[in-house]
Amino acid sequence: MTASDDRAVPPSRSQTFGTAWADLVRGFQQRELWWQLGIQDIKQRYRRSVLGPLWITIATGVMALALGLLYSLLFGIPVAEFLPHVTVGLIMWGFISGCIKEGSDIFIDNEGLIKQLPSALSVHVYRLVWRQTLFLAHNLVIWVILIIIFPRNLGWEILLAIPGMALLILNGVWVSMFFGIIATRYRDVSPLLESLTQLLFYVTPIVWMTSTLHQQGGGVSSRAKIAELNPLFHYLEVVRAPMIGQPVAAYHWWVVLACTVVGLVIALLAMRQWRFRVSYWV
Repeated sequence: MTASDDRAVPPSRSQTFGTAWADLVRGFQQRELWWQLGIQDIKQRYRRSVLGPLWITIATGVMALALGLLYSLLFGIPVAEFLPHVTVGLIMWGFISGCIKEGSDIFIDNEGLIKQLPSALSVHVYRLVWRQTLFLAHNLVIWVILIIIFPRNLGWEILLAIPGMALLILNGVWVSMFFGIIATRYRDVSPLLESLTQLLFYVTPIVWMTSTLHQQGGGVSSRAKIAELNPLFHYLEVVRAPMIGQPVAAYHWWVVLACTVVGLVIALLAMRQWRFRVSYWV
């Protein structure tokens, strides 16, 4: 659509935070719909495959093993310490990158349903996040295997991974909603996010560790401080650290909570302003 097309769409009285929030609530209440659609997406993706969804686990496991062994040799870090770090990081990164990249196309890919199915716009977002959560659950099998191979002293702190994952899923909702709306209006956003996500992978401590930067800098180095400016580092830490038996500093939680609140507000602003236009843009 062109700018003139936007002006042709009459203003709506539904441009309020209340109606935007109501869309999220109504979409969640239609969970039977997005629950079944998310499962169907996985079945369709691996139709006629012998191993089916196990390919998700195999692909992630092979990637984690290859990167873990390679970079442990390059950095001189014991495999028993580095491999769990890389593996859990890759598992969580799969969820994060999936919500960003697939979220940007979520409304475009569901054009038919949006125009024909009388449901909340957020249904399609919940469908995507649910599908990514299922992928995440499949990949957690790799973590269980690693804990068996490399026993770690996991105490009650491992329970902190549960609220960490809950926050990750909640952020997946606003990320998919916000980028989905923006990328539907401006189609250049999707390939831009694809490239940006790839860049973020390298600047996020997944195949490297911030402790290495501390050691090289003799304490709290400036490079380590720069690394912590990346919000994704904090999202990974609140989940990864408890899962590999490491303590989580309180400031990681505060950063994640602050980003979650800001992100939800931004998503609600986008929904208030442009939610009703999505059906015209797809």
